[in-house]
Amino acid sequence: MRPQRLVQGNEACAHAALYAGCNFYAGYPITPSSEVMEILAQEMPRRGRVFIQMEDEIASISAIIGAAWGGARVLTATSGPGFSLMQEGLGYAAITETPCVIVNCQRWGPSTGQPTKGAQGDVLQAIWGTHGDHPVIVLTASAVRDVFDMTVRAFNLAEEYRVPVVLLMDEMVAHMRENIDWPEPGEIPVFERRKPADPATFKPFGGDEFVPFGTGARFHVTGLAHGPEGFAVADENAARELKRMVGKIRDNVLKLTMVDRYRLDDATIALVAYGITSRPAQSAVDLLRDQGIKAGLLSLKTLWPFPDDAVREVARRVETIVVPELNLGQLVREIERSAAGMCGVIHVGRVDGHLLTPTQIAQGALQQEAVRA
Repeated sequence: MRPQRLVQGNEACAHAALYAGCNFYAGYPITPSSEVMEILAQEMPRRGRVFIQMEDEIASISAIIGAAWGGARVLTATSGPGFSLMQEGLGYAAITETPCVIVNCQRWGPSTGQPTKGAQGDVLQAIWGTHGDHPVIVLTASAVRDVFDMTVRAFNLAEEYRVPVVLLMDEMVAHMRENIDWPEPGEIPVFERRKPADPATFKPFGGDEFVPFGTGARFHVTGLAHGPEGFAVADENAARELKRMVGKIRDNVLKLTMVDRYRLDDATIALVAYGITSRPAQSAVDLLRDQGIKAGLLSLKTLWPFPDDAVREVARRVETIVVPELNLGQLVREIERSAAGMCGVIHVGRVDGHLLTPTQIAQGALQQEAVRA
């Protein structure tokens, strides 16, 4: 039998980072992400890897960017207030095409909010929080094994596309425990950083190859708009480079996006959920089916780039899309845009720090059915 472990979401995240080859962690402890840091504080020194507690989250993201350019595979973990502090650094990571992973365990906010209560209030911030157009990938997870797999995927995508990747968890997923099949070494592929054949001819921007400082190449890294050699450019040259950076995400949407489907083949009502809310949403589908209503679930595992094709395919076939979220309406905006009037879209939100229940989600769908009838 395969080995199983009863593990917490944050514990799965920490061990998945080690599995993916993370050898540099910098962070500042903050609920509800602190267990990621606590575990890595123990494990990384044992394995000859670097762990450092920084003075704040601004220093944390700055440290991982510098470490990445020193050749490390890097991670930091935080929650809402710390993620806000990281936004300028995240923009710098984007424009310098620095491979790095940022885990955000969402808590109720804004400001200090309720540190031990969960929410899904950082979705738009994860996608658009830093200033300017920029490349970023945003992943999520709805189960502890999901956390492990998506953490490894975050590292793989960061290395392959040379972008910051945000794993957007929440307090519920971060702190719940589940028995999971523990992956064996080599079971999940780990992407190896691409290196040029000749470092002397390496240009730091414009390709997917990456060479750290001190390995035989001379180049310039700056947050200014720059060309392939890293030196400042303006006007048409700056526009071309920005379009290239954003385009490497936009042009690979089908490759990057991941969704799960449940009982959608004959559905007339579709629930579209993500993260922890996918769990009660699946139970809500079963409740609705028991009442003779053909419901199904599209569970989003990639929040950016947004899986427009998957949402549109569902919107063409159903009469209503119900979007349950632990916020007052964030990802529903992208779903409305993708649906483009092909079906009705309604939002079912909850913002008291507790999970939406299957009954609450089902009732939201039933109310819509009553209005339509």
